[in-house]
Amino acid sequence: MPTPTTSFAAPAEESAGRVHVLLPLPLTGAYDYRVAPGIDAAPGTFVVVPLGRRLVAGVVWGGGPADAADALPDGKLKDVVDALPVPAMPVAMRRFIDWVAAYTCSAPGAVLRMAMSVPAALEAPKPQVAFTLDGPPPARMTAARGRVIDALVDGPPRGLRELTDIAGVGAGVVRGLVAAGTLREVLRTVPFARPQPDPARAGPPLTGGQNDAAAALVAKVAAGGFSTTLLDGVTGAGKTEVYFEAIARALEAGRQVLVLVPEIAMTAQWFDRFQQRFGAGPVEWHSDLRASQRRTHWRAVAEGRARVVVGARSALFLPFHDLGLIVVDEEHDAAFKQEDGVIYHARDMAVMRASLQDIPIVLVSATPALETMVNVEQGRYARLHLPGRPGAAELPDVAAIDMRRDPPPRGRFLSPPLADGIAAVLAAGEQALLFLNRRGYAPLTLCRACGHRLECPNCTAWLVEHRFARRLQCHHCGYAAPLPDRCPNCEAEHSFAACGPGVERLLEEVGALFPEARALMVASDTVHGPRGAAEVVRAIVEHEVDLIIGTQIVAKGLNFPLLTLVGVVDADLGLAGGDLRAVERTYQLLAQVAGRAGRAERPGRALLQTYMPEHPVMQALVSDDRRTFIERETAARRAAHMPPFTRLVAIIVSGPDEARVADTAAALGRCAPASDTVEVLGPAPAPMTLLRGRFRYRLLMRTPRRTNASELARAWVDKIKPAGNVRIAIDVDPYSFV
Repeated sequence: MPTPTTSFAAPAEESAGRVHVLLPLPLTGAYDYRVAPGIDAAPGTFVVVPLGRRLVAGVVWGGGPADAADALPDGKLKDVVDALPVPAMPVAMRRFIDWVAAYTCSAPGAVLRMAMSVPAALEAPKPQVAFTLDGPPPARMTAARGRVIDALVDGPPRGLRELTDIAGVGAGVVRGLVAAGTLREVLRTVPFARPQPDPARAGPPLTGGQNDAAAALVAKVAAGGFSTTLLDGVTGAGKTEVYFEAIARALEAGRQVLVLVPEIAMTAQWFDRFQQRFGAGPVEWHSDLRASQRRTHWRAVAEGRARVVVGARSALFLPFHDLGLIVVDEEHDAAFKQEDGVIYHARDMAVMRASLQDIPIVLVSATPALETMVNVEQGRYARLHLPGRPGAAELPDVAAIDMRRDPPPRGRFLSPPLADGIAAVLAAGEQALLFLNRRGYAPLTLCRACGHRLECPNCTAWLVEHRFARRLQCHHCGYAAPLPDRCPNCEAEHSFAACGPGVERLLEEVGALFPEARALMVASDTVHGPRGAAEVVRAIVEHEVDLIIGTQIVAKGLNFPLLTLVGVVDADLGLAGGDLRAVERTYQLLAQVAGRAGRAERPGRALLQTYMPEHPVMQALVSDDRRTFIERETAARRAAHMPPFTRLVAIIVSGPDEARVADTAAALGRCAPASDTVEVLGPAPAPMTLLRGRFRYRLLMRTPRRTNASELARAWVDKIKPAGNVRIAIDVDPYSFV
């Protein structure tokens, strides 16, 4: 087997007989290979190398002599098999992969695997069959055949699907013309041919404040170099149009642009606005793309032909040819945190990628993360603020409904003031949104006879009833089962009761209260992919819907002109528990969803059903006093010695055998770092002790900001070799504490 080296990146772009090749596998580092004459294996080159009995694609991470004392002599190395026909990975990208690996305590090859997520894209595109004119018209001419011939006159060869679409015929017509000798099959390589965004195209008129912010961003892009700017504006302030100007400046300079969004599904309106501004759409990157699209898009990014890419967090690891600007929209969103595999926060990693690429990055939000605001306060980030909505639109009035004084009728979940508000909106021909961040019909199902609660067999979680689909489901592992006829504990028949509301139950309630209203439920398990989301948005915009009942996917980035009332059914939902960011997240979510109301000429309002109207979150929302809320939350974090004023690292021990997991966690606890400035909490069973069939124990390390917590955690975990199927994961800067 090739000898592993301890260095992942050579300091110079040198060519040598020995090269270090990093493979997209969770290995300890790069491996040494010999370069045969005639193979170009400069650093960054994608190559094929042998690993055991198989061939694996990797990246040349450096070159030159071996730097490990126990390295094999050149004569015993295996040869690089071939260099792949794809542009080399830029040095800044390789440095970024090394940095992410070190910071997240991950194997460099595991990070590289995210950048090489489409192995088929490394090969040259395969030629496809196309058709061209090759002979006289057929003896029997028809109108359909004439349209096919017209489509090919003075034009390039066309593929079967393209040709049948243009001519409006079936494939049999084309095949008949081939048999008649009129057409000939040829092979062609299909280029990445799509309209490119036009930066010179005029955008919508901007207000004075928008113009000032846009000019500042454009100046940063024109000047080049690394900078981080927070674009902070209230909901509906027109932040997107502002950063579109920065995108236009980057395109004018011939650079590529990456726009990260937390969820691609509900971005249909964003795509429409981009199309209107630039005359062409961006390249998409998300999990719903077909394999052929992922292959084409990945290669177009590497070759520099994809000018603007919009995608979820994984788009951060695309190998851009000449990246000139990064935009992180809704930068506060927790969806930017990846919890499995390589554990990272895309916003924070994006800032580092911009630093290593020496380019500007723009963080965009109406409710910025506390970490971002502290960075602004300490002078690390610049801030541009848009305090109002453009034109006649105004921010909605927000009011709290005290559920202790105005409880809903028995068996219902909408208070009288909220129900009255909905009735008034519907009577005026406007729309209302009911927000509840719970999917399904009810979050808990229990037996009336004995109190038994239906639990997931794989997780420490209740099964959620999805009544419309006639199943119980775990929202953590995906386990699903029908509702049993008998209680598994006491065997009572038909004794189960649904406890609490989900969006399905709200839909049932509004159907009874407002039978004439056209209601639509919008949740992640009812909206399937970007196309489904686009259809939902279209139906709402065109007023085919009167009442929207939705979860958090409708809370941000959407603009519905007729939506004038937002009702939050359980505003206290996110405040329970000991999560470090629970209060901050609740404020952000409620501010975002309230901001969907009144985004056009008609004024809007938001009603928050709460049992704690005196809570600082509710007070800040009702009084529109974000500044006081941020100051209060910042002071609380500082007093508690919590991030962003300290560093946290979570160590998660998991496995199918709880005793082994507990023993491993205890062993880690015994060898925890000993220091006056480092504090270790645990081990203890995680709040969600069983997840996807694995028992979980947690330890938490807290250090000063100046401490290299990643290095300390890696050295600590390396002292233990877990037995059996026990795994140890390191989560630097944890967001989830379950």
